[in-house]
Amino acid sequence: MTPEHKNVPASPAGPHADGNCRAVASVLARVGDKWSVFVIMMLIGGPLRFNELKRMIGGISQRMLTLTLRGLERDGLVTRTVFPTIPPRVDYELTDLGRGLAEPVQALGKWAFEHLPEIQGARTNFDARSEKG
Repeated sequence: MTPEHKNVPASPAGPHADGNCRAVASVLARVGDKWSVFVIMMLIGGPLRFNELKRMIGGISQRMLTLTLRGLERDGLVTRTVFPTIPPRVDYELTDLGRGLAEPVQALGKWAFEHLPEIQGARTNFDARSEKG
């Protein structure tokens, strides 16, 4: 067996080369992370406290929720407001930027829900073919 394509050109330089791709990749990594998607979906209805979020997002650990919220805050998608009460109350809320992201996130979630039976069927077929050969 010999390779058919021996001369593969280098990636063309252009407006999306190297640095821009990495920058976009870092944003997509944040907004494509499953926990970030869940947090954004939960915050669409308005501000929530940490423990409310944790209860609503089944299976997320306290540490992972903390890291996710910090990342979303760092990227300007979520604000954290501390109220001077005893004990301190902390609310998390989508920023304007976060609300702008909420629409495509909702659309993606809706698409996934609507196509779940097809995807599950495709997985079952794939796994059955993979086991045979």
